[in-house]
Amino acid sequence: MKVWLNGSIADAGEARIDPADRGFLLGDGLFETMLARNGHAVFLEEHLLRLMRGAETIGLVLPYSPEELAEACLSLLEANDLQEAERATLRLTLTRGPGPRGLALPPEPRPTVLIGATPAAPPPERLSAAIVTPRRNPWSPSARLKALPYLDNVLAKEEAREKSAGEALMLDTSGHVACASAANLFIWEGDTLLTPPDRGAILPGITRAAVLELAPDLGIEAREEEITPARLVEADGAFLTNSLMGLIPLSRVDGREIPACPKTARLTAAYELLLDAAAKDE
Repeated sequence: MKVWLNGSIADAGEARIDPADRGFLLGDGLFETMLARNGHAVFLEEHLLRLMRGAETIGLVLPYSPEELAEACLSLLEANDLQEAERATLRLTLTRGPGPRGLALPPEPRPTVLIGATPAAPPPERLSAAIVTPRRNPWSPSARLKALPYLDNVLAKEEAREKSAGEALMLDTSGHVACASAANLFIWEGDTLLTPPDRGAILPGITRAAVLELAPDLGIEAREEEITPARLVEADGAFLTNSLMGLIPLSRVDGREIPACPKTARLTAAYELLLDAAAKDE
């Protein structure tokens, strides 16, 4: 496998990141995970825009322009013979780079940018989920960022596995359902589509935004509302969204069956058309 590291493509086994890199030592950085189809990174502009906004939030200047990063992604797909793959994953990692020991920001940061590209397996047809212990903190500055520290999410996913569930559902500090370990949540109540509000406890996903934009065109009312665990298990349907999976229905939550909602299939079909158009535009 080849990677793109700080401007050059190299074999993954030969690529070197400084042992003093703050991304490794402190989780001081951001990342984006993107779906590529037939050599095109889907929603690449949106992902890079989110990365730039996140970098600005943490006071980090991107060392490459969006155009340079876009070209790097496409070149890396070719270098890994993934330009004709139906599904591939691009992972772009940005750190503040090496620095002296301690928490203080380095006066002259030298950011590290690493991009990887690998084949992507087909998404599951549906998922079971369990509500887990780790909570999303709306007061944390990193809650709305695609930030490197993901230990809460890792532990949430492991707790779900121990409960024989495929995905973890995390509550916020008020006890409302926030999101999955790496996805946003939607539920159906009758003909209305609901998703937790963007008030700090969730990462505003790119697929989430696409679904909210698609829904009105399909005659579907979509709203942001607080969702309690009780409201979730009484829903007429539910699904998760992220950039790699798309829309994946939930079949059970904490062992309780969630009905299959035919309107999810309508949204999924519309989203697939949007993916095709987005890939062609890149």
